[in-house]
Amino acid sequence: VQLQASGGGLVQAGDSLRLSCVASGRTFSSYAMGWFRQAPGKEREFVAAITWSGATYYADSVKGRFTISRDNAKNTVYLQMNSLKPEDTAVYYCAQTTREYSSSLARDDFGSWGQGTQVTVSS
Repeated sequence: VQLQASGGGLVQAGDSLRLSCVASGRTFSSYAMGWFRQAPGKEREFVAAITWSGATYYADSVKGRFTISRDNAKNTVYLQMNSLKPEDTAVYYCAQTTREYSSSLARDDFGSWGQGTQVTVSS
């Protein structure tokens, strides 16, 4: 499977961005998708995930500001990011679970990763 993320950029605090991730190589609709991020000097952390059935999960730090969604017809997962803060600055990675119809969304369940897209939020 190949994952291609896009949509990052440089914005000011309070602005919005929408990230996209296009998947290819296998049946997209059967797999959970997730977004993770990694800031300089920090561990990669979970941001949001959406299961094959459409259930969504968020990190507490982004709940209420970010929205994950998927378009199975376009093999694409999105991350709408509103009210961005400087602490949201990071490289954002999309990921796909290794197993179909996975009910587990631990980081180790995501076996395929995109190349990352940089999001920089200035204060």
